Amino acid sequence: MSLSSRLMALITPLIDRDGFTPGAVPGVSLMACHHRVPRTPLMYEPSLVIVLQGRKVGYLGDREIHYDPGQYLVQSLPLPFECETFATPEAPLLGLSVRIDPAMLSELVLESGLDVAPAEGEPLPMASVAMTASMQEAVVRLLRALGDPLDARVMGETRVREVIFEALKGDQGPALRALVHHQGHYSQIIRVLAQMHADVTREATVEALAREANMSVSSFHQHFKQVTRATPLQYLKRLRLIKARLLLSHDDLNVGQTAEAVGYRSTAQFSRDYKRAFGASPLKDRRQADLPSVAAAG
Repeated sequence: MSLSSRLMALITPLIDRDGFTPGAVPGVSLMACHHRVPRTPLMYEPSLVIVLQGRKVGYLGDREIHYDPGQYLVQSLPLPFECETFATPEAPLLGLSVRIDPAMLSELVLESGLDVAPAEGEPLPMASVAMTASMQEAVVRLLRALGDPLDARVMGETRVREVIFEALKGDQGPALRALVHHQGHYSQIIRVLAQMHADVTREATVEALAREANMSVSSFHQHFKQVTRATPLQYLKRLRLIKARLLLSHDDLNVGQTAEAVGYRSTAQFSRDYKRAFGASPLKDRRQADLPSVAAAG
């Protein structure tokens, strides 16, 4: 049996519905989609996204990121981006997502010694990487653990560590190690992004954000856009709208309350921005009982 066939045989029994389903191992989710999903804004938490069948295309500013079978996506920062999914009922998209736990990542970087030679230039916070033979085997072992309750309980964390370790050794290893280094402009931008995610309601100016990063306005603007492919205020707007969509799908809030919860002072402006981003008004989305979550839309 080929490796591809082994992977499909292991994952297929674990999935019974579309969207993201929590796996038997903490931090691991199984994903499926039986139809094409057009380009739509969403956001992944820091994770590895491994596609075993079907394909996805991510759009981050002027970058186009393909992650198909034979590749995996490394998302080191929770960046808003746009994603297109290609799948059919006969050949659904199947894969899994492995959350990047900061404590586990730090342990692996320090234990491996891979932190001794940081890469030159700014790391990419989101990129696809070719699957190596060792990464493929690590995914096989993780899927086997997901399919066996005893293995999941006893060996699950070890299997996740193996997958994260293989990613650390891969082309996107520098981006993952940069999350631990806390040095340079990349780390300063990460700190500001964390603050923006922690409180999307606060009034933010580029000048204030640059002060928080301890950078000049021009340098901050340049490095922020290099990392996120958006200006600081564009990024904040996208972040607010994606969080608003998640609130509308999960919380019992009306449109006005949702607008206020993500920092909008004007409900009318919120509705205009929301419709421009998602192609439907927030009221229409609110009324749809089957509105997918941000994660499931990916």
